[in-house]
Amino acid sequence: MEFPEDIKYIATHQWVKPEGKTGTVGITDYAQDQLGEVVLVELPDVGSSVQKGAVFGTIESVKAVADLYSPVDGTVTEVNEAVYDEPNLVNEDPYGKGWMLKVEMSDPGQPDSLLSASDYQATLKEE
Repeated sequence: MEFPEDIKYIATHQWVKPEGKTGTVGITDYAQDQLGEVVLVELPDVGSSVQKGAVFGTIESVKAVADLYSPVDGTVTEVNEAVYDEPNLVNEDPYGKGWMLKVEMSDPGQPDSLLSASDYQATLKEE
């Protein structure tokens, strides 16, 4: 399982990769593995506000439906339209082609308070 060091994680299995004021958001390799084959992703519209810890969408697999939680506060500037047509991108490449949102973060320092790759892995051992 993959846990890139250049992104930050939250315990609900989402991640953010900060790049200046923008953060790219998706679900972790662990989350996609637990869900199984992803068949549907519902995301907010561009221009919507997201709040750290609040639900921004849902993801559905052959096993379950799960809420998606935002790791940061901000405004959605882009959604990955490709996951609507090919939801399996989330399974195949959760940190690359399977990303979900780009957010203009209200506080670009907010990701600093999130989990590192090793901290996130430690939370998985507790599950």
